[in-house]
Amino acid sequence: MKRLVSYTPQLVLVLIWTYTGFDKLIRFGASRNAFHNQTFPAELAEILAFAIPITELLLALLLLFSVTRWWGYMGSILLLTVFLTYVGLIWVGAFPRVPCNCAGILESLGWAEHFIINVVCIGVAVWGLKNLKFEN
Repeated sequence: MKRLVSYTPQLVLVLIWTYTGFDKLIRFGASRNAFHNQTFPAELAEILAFAIPITELLLALLLLFSVTRWWGYMGSILLLTVFLTYVGLIWVGAFPRVPCNCAGILESLGWAEHFIINVVCIGVAVWGLKNLKFEN
């Protein structure tokens, strides 16, 4: 039971990153259009259309192996913090338009719910990182 609890954050994040990464790749046309509808330059949007789903899938892969798990948790915390900051700025009205390039069910949520989900996911990643330190 103790071992299952220590693997819970890893499993949760692997599922989240795999789902969101593949969703963006499967629906690449819509995902790419959503990136181009963001408030940043078109060149950056084009790079992010490829980089975000690849990064999400890479994080899932890093979390699968014990030798790279620390990097997976740190990368997850970093990416989720970027997402949290972006969602927070949208929530407070910092951008003129607010398109969402989220996967599946997240598209139907409001910005407060997006913010809470990101905070919870950061907490899960921190929990996993703490578990790693206790295991080593």
